[in-house]
Amino acid sequence: MKKKKRVVFIQYIILGIIAVIFIVPMLWLFLASINPSASAGISLPKNPTLDNYLAVFTNKDNLRGFANSFYMSILTSVVTVIVSMLAAYPLSRYKLRGKAKFLYIILFMTSLPINAILVPVFKMFITLNMQDNLVSIALFMAATNLPYGIWMTKNFMDSVPVTLEEAAKVDGAGASAVLRRVIMPLMKPGIFTVLIYVFTGVWGNFFTPFILLQSSTKYPAAVRIYQYFQDGGMIEYGRLAAYSVIYMMPCVVLYMFAQKFMSKGFAMGGADKG
Repeated sequence: MKKKKRVVFIQYIILGIIAVIFIVPMLWLFLASINPSASAGISLPKNPTLDNYLAVFTNKDNLRGFANSFYMSILTSVVTVIVSMLAAYPLSRYKLRGKAKFLYIILFMTSLPINAILVPVFKMFITLNMQDNLVSIALFMAATNLPYGIWMTKNFMDSVPVTLEEAAKVDGAGASAVLRRVIMPLMKPGIFTVLIYVFTGVWGNFFTPFILLQSSTKYPAAVRIYQYFQDGGMIEYGRLAAYSVIYMMPCVVLYMFAQKFMSKGFAMGGADKG
């Protein structure tokens, strides 16, 4: 009994340490964002103000950066979900030769880091004159997210009863109608799970657009954050914190809005079926 209590006590200590690791940076962000003389340390602002937020919002380059981020994230997410649905359907519903090997290849590709292939990709973009183009980069990031998207969508689709699909076909519905009117409505939780994963991944992606974009006017918000790191090691901590708070809000709101869909999506067993 004492041993069990000791184990529980150690678990609480570990959870407490993890909570502090997450809470302290968030606390610094909030306090520094309303502090006109913020520094690298945590301190209560003597004269709280929203000037840092106003400075961020009144900067046209910042607004353009957020717009670019929304454009790339939404386009990448939509393309990934559509292609994943089309690719997952035959993998889920038909017995194909070599399907198991193909799924193992997809599973392996989910572990490949994007940064490892950016150099040849950059050369390919230069050759095809695709560099400095938001659409091209969004399509490239959609391609890099497809292994995860196909794997998860296929497993979510496995949880949809085939009998419903067969009943729709008996009523005269074609394959496309079955996919749109039967499978997709039942897969909303799974679709939202993939959509949120891709959106947040693209929203927070710094290295890919930094390498493949050349015009500063096309930089997304993740790259625009560099403006607060000035030459000589000077950092505008207050505006940096305000920018960071604004930058993370779309993902926070998206998670809050789609939380019920995500919980249902993982409950469908998409993460552990193959």
